[in-house]
Amino acid sequence: MARLREFYKETVVPELVKQFGYKSVMEVPRIEKITLNMGVGEAVADKKLWNMLFPI
Repeated sequence: MARLREFYKETVVPELVKQFGYKSVMEVPRIEKITLNMGVGEAVADKKLWNMLFPI
């Protein structure tokens, strides 16, 4: 997640400031939450695949 945060700070924020004419960086919307979803339909039937997805 750190890479995404750095990309947002270094690339996206300056573009938004330029595009919308914000006077301060504090006016730019912040990312509050990132949710990832991973389908595991086939892994339920295949134990080997399940162990590869969740190595714990």
